[in-house]
Amino acid sequence: MMKSSTGCGGGTCGCAGENPSQAAPASINGIALHAPGEPVDESSLRERAWGELLRQEAVRQGVLARHDAHQAPDLSPSDQAAIEALLERAVQVPAPTDEECRRYYESRKAHFVQGALVHARHILFAVTAGVDVHKLAQRAEQALLELSRQGVAAGRFAELARELSNCPSGAAGGDLGWLAPPDCADELANELFHQKNPLPGIGLRPRLVHSRYGFHIVEVLGRKQGRQPPFEEVQQRITVELAQQSRAKALHQYMQLLAGGAAVEGVVLAQAESPLVQ
Repeated sequence: MMKSSTGCGGGTCGCAGENPSQAAPASINGIALHAPGEPVDESSLRERAWGELLRQEAVRQGVLARHDAHQAPDLSPSDQAAIEALLERAVQVPAPTDEECRRYYESRKAHFVQGALVHARHILFAVTAGVDVHKLAQRAEQALLELSRQGVAAGRFAELARELSNCPSGAAGGDLGWLAPPDCADELANELFHQKNPLPGIGLRPRLVHSRYGFHIVEVLGRKQGRQPPFEEVQQRITVELAQQSRAKALHQYMQLLAGGAAVEGVVLAQAESPLVQ
């Protein structure tokens, strides 16, 4: 007699099909990335998947010995060294030219200024789990509008910082003291130091600054301009930065190609859309 597709209805019954708790492990080309039922978070699962893709490629190229088990092995230090050597051979990029370095310098001069400091204060509206981001942004905009009006009391910024800010600096009226670019989140550093055509250098910023932490109302109280080094002084630094960027891009494309040629089950790995940069 044909078995019912609906099962007996029991909470632990698997006769209607696969029990979710017994689902097949994620795998690369049929090699499981974890034991059945083993809980693995998405980030760790992707990391195991990329490692197994590289291990299998190393086996294909004769760099590592075959592994006959059906579950991915842990990589030994010697395995990892062999895979790193494989990547060094597979992912090679040309050194940036002097012209490329100079163009990079001219387009990002503000990033190379030395000794620049900003005295700033802010009010942070933090984005946290469960918060209504739309309402939070509206509240931040209302506070910014209030502070932007003519005739606003001189102490109002500090009052709102103590009342609304989710940053410990709120207790000091939002005062962050003197900051250098490394002292700031990237988004704040870009707003305060790296604008190609900066807004007025002192005073309340006319828009909210969005960062990974939330929405900021920012006021600049003072500036020390710093020194703009000539290209020749920072050329070596730029050469290293561009080489690292090129290698990271090429490595990403190489890994996507491996993923695109593999049977990937139970884990999401985007596939490559273009060939590896030569």
